[in-house]
Amino acid sequence: MTETLPVAPWRLFTVEVRAVRRLSPSFVRVTFTGPDLDRFADNGYDQRIKLALPLPGERTVRMPDGPDWYAAWRALPEERRNPIRTYTVRAVRPHLAEVDVDLVLHGDSGPATRWARRARPGDEIVLVGPDAGYPGVHGGVEFHPPAGGQLLLVGDETAVPAIAAILERLPSHARGRVLIEVPETADALPLVVPSGVTVTWLARDAGGHGSRLVDAVTEAAGERLGAGTAAAQPIPDVDVDVEVLWEVSEEVPAVPLYAWLAGEAGVIRTLRRHLVGERGLDRRAVAFMGYWRIGRADTA
Repeated sequence: MTETLPVAPWRLFTVEVRAVRRLSPSFVRVTFTGPDLDRFADNGYDQRIKLALPLPGERTVRMPDGPDWYAAWRALPEERRNPIRTYTVRAVRPHLAEVDVDLVLHGDSGPATRWARRARPGDEIVLVGPDAGYPGVHGGVEFHPPAGGQLLLVGDETAVPAIAAILERLPSHARGRVLIEVPETADALPLVVPSGVTVTWLARDAGGHGSRLVDAVTEAAGERLGAGTAAAQPIPDVDVDVEVLWEVSEEVPAVPLYAWLAGEAGVIRTLRRHLVGERGLDRRAVAFMGYWRIGRADTA
């Protein structure tokens, strides 16, 4: 009798590039396909995944296999350790064995941007994602709004794929505000949005990260919280140059406003201080995620 091994929440999918589409000056969409992608779980919202990228000069990825693959990967010599970066799923089509991932092009210095600029159909990589055969909660989804109330979704260009996927899953009666800062005006992408949700694209052009977003969130919070703002709450600071800013509650109380914020960690820290420390928004009703930090390489 053959023993059936339990299915893990996440697995490694060996995939190849089926198509590459430039969406705007800063965004490129890569469509992946693979023999097992019909088993990729379509959880929607801001589902995180990881991409294991080729080493310099190579077009394929060789990752350790088995349940202890991550420990085995960490144990490899640095020069043989394929870089791993975190992204959000943009779309899943299990019946076609396809997954879309939208990548942001930041110059040409990081391994992910270098790969994305040169990606061609047939290139192979490894995608780490949720296995549809797992019967429980996979994890990696941080959008947990309570029933009712308004939404405030905030992010920079790195949060655009997650925000777009969240908007597509919202009920038709959803109400709220979306504020997105992108490098330039041409980076505003078409989105599927409920009629009660307004989207504002903020092009920073030559400005620094957060130069448009901080003021826009301050204004939006004033409009939505207004005189009903609770007393300011003491909030511990986070050194975003040392720690990861990631504060998410899965049990959100019934509140008039639920906020989801993701992007450059320094900007998100500033917005966290304003919404919770100054406006008094319940910390349990705000998801704060520092997706990346200026001057610091992403780590798996």
